[in-house]
Amino acid sequence: MAKKRIHLVFPESLVKEPVLFRMAKQFDVMPNIRKAKVSDTLGELVLEIEGTEENLTKGIQYLKDAGVAVEPLEEEFLEEQ
Repeated sequence: MAKKRIHLVFPESLVKEPVLFRMAKQFDVMPNIRKAKVSDTLGELVLEIEGTEENLTKGIQYLKDAGVAVEPLEEEFLEEQ
């Protein structure tokens, strides 16, 4: 199983939508919220996801296609191990 750490920014239109649940269920990845800041107008998360490389890639693409801004945080993840 592979792990990736990503920074997500949700626009106001997606703050109340179950985007992470759908991604986790559809692509069989396990999300672990490491940091979150959510208001009525913006959602910001640091998320660690675990799954196969293929499913992680598909899940991240799903988030981008849904309108979530996604930035990798691989360097930070590697430093913590």
